[in-house]
Amino acid sequence: MSIFDSISRITDYYSRHGFSATLGRVGVALKRARFSNRMIVFYCDLSNYSARPVNIPASMGVERVRTERELGQQTMQEITSFWNPRLAARNIKERFPKGASLWLLRSGSELAGYGWTLQGCTIGEYYFPMGPKDVQLFDFYVFPQFRGRAMHWLLTSYILQTLAAEGAARAFADTGEWNQAQISSFKMTPFRRLGMVRTVALFGQTFSCWSDMKAAEPKKANQVHGSTAVSTRAK
Repeated sequence: MSIFDSISRITDYYSRHGFSATLGRVGVALKRARFSNRMIVFYCDLSNYSARPVNIPASMGVERVRTERELGQQTMQEITSFWNPRLAARNIKERFPKGASLWLLRSGSELAGYGWTLQGCTIGEYYFPMGPKDVQLFDFYVFPQFRGRAMHWLLTSYILQTLAAEGAARAFADTGEWNQAQISSFKMTPFRRLGMVRTVALFGQTFSCWSDMKAAEPKKANQVHGSTAVSTRAK
């Protein structure tokens, strides 16, 4: 995210929540950047998917949206209104043309959460190249009033089940090491931890410095040296 976008988000948050809340928000962001800037990467082998079928409660439903027109104005407003609307709307307009899918989790008539997937490539720079049948899961969000009810687990598990049925090979997702709630949720899904990665920018290249890697690391993606692997980030 550019400095301009970061400033825009802070300004928008200030206009909505005031000085005290914004100061606290900035403090949390700085703490995460300074002390917890490593990402934990998860993978799921969808070619050997063996998890139990996900049963969606009768009061809930999952909708897969592939175009902005399918999304509809009301849902668009729900997704963009809780943070910087301009940046959120820009993300949506950029992602659908690239082939991304938006998965909406509803509880009754209310939008409970959502998440994005993209097959064959990644939405931005990533830690290793993707194969044509690999899928990236990214930017999942559960609205505050629905948290603590396993919504992230439910949506993620449903998506993996659907992707496996469609013939996808592997799924990848990541989250900050500070995000214990999401890490715990991933552990309940078929996802398995691949490793921990820290990115470093040097001479115009962004390098991914790996540690704690597991045996199922993507082939030909990294150069491994003991327990640490280093690779340039790829799109």
